[in-house]
Amino acid sequence: MDIESRTYQNIIKKESWRTVLTLAYQSLGVVYGDLSTSPLYVYKSTFAEDIHHTESNDEIFGVLSFIFWTITLVPLFKYVFIVLRADDNGEGGTFALYSLLCRHARVNSLPSCQLADEQLIEYNGSSSEEMAAQSGFAARLKSTLEKQRVLQKVLLVLALIGTCMVIGDGVLTPAISVFSAVSGVELSTAKEHHKYIEVPAACIILIGLFALQHYGTHRVGFLFAPVILLWLMCISAIGVYNIIHWNPHVYQALSPYYMYKFLKKTQSRGWMSLGGILLCITGSEAMFADLGHFSQLSIQIAFTSLVYPSLILAYMGQAAYLSQHHAIASEYNIGFYVSVPEKLRWPVLVIAILAAVVGSQAIITGTFSIIKQCSALGCFPKVKIVHTSSKIHGQIYIPEINWILMILCLAVTIGFRDTRRLGNASGLAVITVMLVTTCLMSLVIVLCWHKNIFFAIAFVLFFGTIESLYFSASLIKFLEGAWVPIALSLCFLAAMCTWHYGTLKRYEFDVQNKVSVNWLLSLGQTLGIKRVRGIGLIHTELVSGVPAIFSHFVTNLPAFHQVLVFLCVKSVPVPHVRPEERFLVGRVGPKQFRMYRCIVRYGYRDVHKDDIEFEGDLVCSIAEFVRSEAETAVVETNGEGERMAVVGTCSTYMQGFEEGSDVDDMDKPGPSEILSPRLKKKKSKVKKKVRFVVPETPKIEKETREELMELTEAREGGVAYIMGNAYMRAKHGSGLVKRLAINVGYEFLRRNTRGPRTALTSPYASTLEVGMIYHV
Repeated sequence: MDIESRTYQNIIKKESWRTVLTLAYQSLGVVYGDLSTSPLYVYKSTFAEDIHHTESNDEIFGVLSFIFWTITLVPLFKYVFIVLRADDNGEGGTFALYSLLCRHARVNSLPSCQLADEQLIEYNGSSSEEMAAQSGFAARLKSTLEKQRVLQKVLLVLALIGTCMVIGDGVLTPAISVFSAVSGVELSTAKEHHKYIEVPAACIILIGLFALQHYGTHRVGFLFAPVILLWLMCISAIGVYNIIHWNPHVYQALSPYYMYKFLKKTQSRGWMSLGGILLCITGSEAMFADLGHFSQLSIQIAFTSLVYPSLILAYMGQAAYLSQHHAIASEYNIGFYVSVPEKLRWPVLVIAILAAVVGSQAIITGTFSIIKQCSALGCFPKVKIVHTSSKIHGQIYIPEINWILMILCLAVTIGFRDTRRLGNASGLAVITVMLVTTCLMSLVIVLCWHKNIFFAIAFVLFFGTIESLYFSASLIKFLEGAWVPIALSLCFLAAMCTWHYGTLKRYEFDVQNKVSVNWLLSLGQTLGIKRVRGIGLIHTELVSGVPAIFSHFVTNLPAFHQVLVFLCVKSVPVPHVRPEERFLVGRVGPKQFRMYRCIVRYGYRDVHKDDIEFEGDLVCSIAEFVRSEAETAVVETNGEGERMAVVGTCSTYMQGFEEGSDVDDMDKPGPSEILSPRLKKKKSKVKKKVRFVVPETPKIEKETREELMELTEAREGGVAYIMGNAYMRAKHGSGLVKRLAINVGYEFLRRNTRGPRTALTSPYASTLEVGMIYHV
């Protein structure tokens, strides 16, 4: 028995290691594309203007020393060993850190939060034991954050600044990566002609890259890892060759002493050149941002065992070559391809272009992902999100953002036409995101990890000082390209803050003008209106009470469906909500009114289902609530006295369901089905059919059976979606800033983006919009 047990454990261990190594290999194509292509432009950007060549190697060795220690301290020590541990249930990135802080400090930008949300399995807020164990400073910091609205807004703006810079990076990284890769043609053409080849070639590649986004990466994704692996092996092999052939003593430059010599000799020019050296760590944030696609261990293994040594060898090889070729280096402005043996330049050029495309693809996908997270948390206008793969998590495409990125990317490529200014712009975006991560991490160390305050101070002082040095060197290049990420970030930040402010004001208006349930019940069982066959889904942002749009609707059209569902689709500050916790269902008024409240909860990385599947899950969850109402534990009683209970999706409870039944069975007498006519038409396309069945058993009360039968009848009568289309207007007497934000900014974004119908994925034919003017 012991032998069998040990054998089983060994098999599991072997399988888990195989999975980790497979993920490590796959992460090369998704996570490390941007970081791996940085040798293409680091030396060229660093030596562009600020540093002039002399016969000594002090400048070259000094730059190599800076590059070595920057890669060692920031990606290796900061991200691989520390930041990767601050995951939000396996997810990473700026918004994951913000979400983590929201839950532990009870700081939430979402207005419709409930106590029931804190009982989600993935919520993981501070427990009473953890709160008791917190140090005095941590407890005071948590209390201050919870009480001070200004600090909460500062925290949100800080997270949004990091997000905006990631979007800016999504514009600049493809431009500088592809342009630098294509710049290899300058060694094969006359000096006066190569500039006419570089820009058009880079633009054609970029247009092709963005034009193919809607197909998704799952068809060619399997090529990404081999391309980056081949590229890393290529640059490390060239690096080793250059070290051995040109200067075997280049390893001496790894000593920090050469950094001191470099700054002492070059002084202010050396400090300004740090903006170019900074580019060696561009793409480091991707290790944390893409954590949800892989695992912490797989990313650590890939970086420490392959990416890190390959990059160091590549930079050392370039330095070894340049240390023996001062005149040639000056002539060709120290491009990467100068250090490549002449016979290998064309094959290396092809591999470099492929690697640049893969690296650009990763940052574009990451930009789509973070915009989806912002939209889910109410900080970005609603946009169309297309899931390009049903198997690979996180493969999404946002058409509007894709074309905006393409236009901006082409504009900076054509406008700058050189690596130096593109590098200045990209460097500032990269280092700003890192500074934001450092600030948020210091709060995570104290509030989430419950470490001593001195650990947080040491973290901020050490990494913050390094990043501030690079930030200042990048900021000084404001007029030489660094203004681009600042301008882009300000535009996106203004849009995000305006949308968030307008969303909060709209919710406050809904709360202040909601109709009490008592008023609704006073109308009698018919609600004072004609009840017609079918289910009416009244979409609302409210988690309690009756929305104003409902009273507005019935006042003008006194007829409604036999079953009413007040539906709230909301996001919660966790990455994923488990299917068994998806629906929070309750009853509005007595049973005979046939009114329900259904709150559908999604995490900020969850995939929203299509209308057919959503309808099925929604009605099945109500049916399950009705059937097991007497046994279901009450989760909470909201402000209107409604009892709410957690009910999972259809797949989480199979008792009372039939799976894979034939269409012919519908004609047979027996169980009643909750099945829409549109679903019946599409059944031939659906492999698995799940249908609720009213059990033929005396255990179910007659009243419950009648309610289920009526729900079945209503479902067959069709489902109608009632949406509120609110026109926002600032109240008379409001300040200029508020009038501009609401009347101009928010209304412009609302009219030119997707409405709540997209959030529900409701069909146009079954959607009815009720217009109202909100004076906020």
